[in-house]
This record gives sequence, structure tokens and C-alpha cells, in this order.
Amino acid sequence: MLERPAYYPKFEFKQASTWEIKDPFGAPAEAFMALELKKGALERASGVVEYSDEFFEV
Repeated sequence: MLERPAYYPKFEFKQASTWEIKDPFGAPAEAFMALELKKGALERASGVVEYSDEFFEV
């Protein structure tokens, strides 16, 4: 999620960089967040998130 860094942590979102996940836009690390839906699910995740083409049409 690329959003307000002060708002989403209260819903247990963490900086995606915690898991070495990066966004393709070069946004500040504190604004790019992820949420583990299952504990440990992102432990082996890393890399750049790929968005579908439709995302760029909005």
C-alpha cells in the first residue's frame, strides 16, 4: 500500500522495507506499507512489486 505513513500502522501495516519489498515508483520507504495476513507469510518475500497495467490507467 502506498499511503499515509501515520495512519495505517494502527491497523498493523508495517513498512514494506521490513521484508525488503520495494515499490516501482521510488516512494519514501515510510509511505510504502504491507500487511501480513498470516504471521510469517512475508518472511521470504523481497523485490519490487509489479502492478497490473490497469493500475497505471487510473
